[in-house]
Amino acid sequence: MKTSENPLIRTLDAPVLAPQAGADWADTMLLNPAIIDAPGSPRLHMLFRATGPWPRARVEGRPPPFPIFLGYATSDDNGRTWQADFSRPCLAPALATEPDNIKIRSRDGRVLTNHANGCVEDPRLFRLGGKLYLTTACRMFPPGPYWEHDEPMQCAPDWARDGGENPGGLGRAARENVTVSVLWEVDLGRLAARDYDNAFAYITHLTDPERGENRDVFLFPKKLRIGGRERYACLHRPFLPGEFGAEFAALRPSIFLAAADEIEDLPGPRAEHRLVAQPELAWEGNRIGASWPPLELDSGDWLLPCHGRQDDATGYTQSFMIARQGADGWPEIVHRCPERLMFARKPWELAGRFKTPCVFTCGGVVRGRELIMSYGAADTVAGMAWADLDELVGRVRGYDSRGRVLRGGCNRK
Repeated sequence: MKTSENPLIRTLDAPVLAPQAGADWADTMLLNPAIIDAPGSPRLHMLFRATGPWPRARVEGRPPPFPIFLGYATSDDNGRTWQADFSRPCLAPALATEPDNIKIRSRDGRVLTNHANGCVEDPRLFRLGGKLYLTTACRMFPPGPYWEHDEPMQCAPDWARDGGENPGGLGRAARENVTVSVLWEVDLGRLAARDYDNAFAYITHLTDPERGENRDVFLFPKKLRIGGRERYACLHRPFLPGEFGAEFAALRPSIFLAAADEIEDLPGPRAEHRLVAQPELAWEGNRIGASWPPLELDSGDWLLPCHGRQDDATGYTQSFMIARQGADGWPEIVHRCPERLMFARKPWELAGRFKTPCVFTCGGVVRGRELIMSYGAADTVAGMAWADLDELVGRVRGYDSRGRVLRGGCNRK
């Protein structure tokens, strides 16, 4: 497949995966892939988001639901071609319809509210403490045809729509069907063997639905020394920043970081939160979020992939920041690239069922000094991109924390 060149990031002239006719769970949209490798193996592993109409879960008088599933694919040529398993999803929502059944057993045996009951979307993969983890954005009920009318409750059962402040005892998660991010442990060996039923273990939700919609959530791939002790550090993007402090009430959706001693404490009151970055550039006018887990650089700094949305016409743009731990250990942005390094240009990136132009990365793997990235395009298909890591980092280091060119200019190889 031919590669298109630009000064910094190379992409292909066609998607690597697209909706699959005959696979009812993946025949409408296939997008936002995450990738990971395994030490000593040339193979790349991918989890992709997919959907199709699901009439067997339809509520009478409502639009057809489109539950969102994860599928599995592999590549043996550094991501240029992929072999996907369309025989079944690797991770699927339970689609329970009664509140007493919206439960799941966690990795440690606890029975928890199943925030992944309605959809499992936007995967991000990372290693931490010798284990492989996955975060997903989830809703309690499946969406309808959201590219036509994004109303989260349009396919919710009557008890949730008419159940007052605390329907089914499930609170805002059921009342508004807000996005809640969930953490899973992944057994890569079982995933590769297509033993999907035993490949994923539910750990906990990472965001609090009572604080509203929250996406773009994942952990740093190691504990950070914050406030004098080693803590888990989790990036997140609340839709309502004011829920995390009155001083943030006027902010548009922005990148925050939560720190806690235990992973299970991240969504609760024991976690501390700091603002990492807010929209400042035109292409971030509507919102900004982190794209996939940070990469630790040789210097000890962190390369933070990020995205912004300006409006329906400009759509989603990808770029990068560099973060460094400050005196108190909290990561602070020290370099911010103001350029739109990845954005929709090709016909298959510009518009699909979702009419807003969209390039949205969910994963990156470094091999040698090459950065391999996976992305969703037009909210309909999956693409791949490659960049020289040193050139990319050099470009980002050419700007200060506000995106202004540093003395000597930026590195434009």
